[in-house]
Amino acid sequence: MPVEPAPSRWAFGDPSRYDANDDLVAIGADLEPGTLLDAYRHGLFPMPSGAPGDPLYWFCPVRRGVLPLDGLRVSRSLRRAARDVEVRVDTAFEEVLDGCADPRRPSGWIDQEVAAAYVRLHRLGWAHSVETWRDGRLVGGLYGVAVGGLFAGESMFHRERDASKVALVALVDLLRDEHADRRLLDVQWSTPHLASLGAVEVPRAAYLRRLAVALEAPLPSFTGVDPDGPPPG
Repeated sequence: MPVEPAPSRWAFGDPSRYDANDDLVAIGADLEPGTLLDAYRHGLFPMPSGAPGDPLYWFCPVRRGVLPLDGLRVSRSLRRAARDVEVRVDTAFEEVLDGCADPRRPSGWIDQEVAAAYVRLHRLGWAHSVETWRDGRLVGGLYGVAVGGLFAGESMFHRERDASKVALVALVDLLRDEHADRRLLDVQWSTPHLASLGAVEVPRAAYLRRLAVALEAPLPSFTGVDPDGPPPG
């Protein structure tokens, strides 16, 4: 079971009172484990605002991106790709995070402070990686935070075609357990890429209602993917 950290020194307030026209709802605070978990429980997530040391931005999108667990679109080519790689969970969290934080990636936002914060969450049992491997080499993956039935996806990367998508297929398979109807896979903002995989947008109020239900659900089993078996999908 995850270790509950010390409470945050900060308060995010009532999400129902956030500005109804602005995704940005708070500035400042810190990236301590207790602060991050409190933020996710309130429907927020952080992003750097600029250079290291600048105040953090906290977002609760007016239109939230979510991926329905029964709505994932898996193409034939993606199913073929899934047969050719090995899926593992939580065996290389820091390497996945490094892949997502690669400064050569366009629109990169994961700095050293953010990376260190999620490593701390991982060591406490709250942050997880789903990885795709070929011949003992990490070729893609994703990471995010699990709180109850919420999985808040943070970032994904690939070094081979479709490798990150296979990790997403595996994550959805892992979340499709007996509590699937209460689980919530948050992708922050829907992009054309995520929409092509089945992500949809929901209003903030609807997201917060679903979040309240998800937080009451038990954590999924992150040992649900057999590292020696074929990848899901």
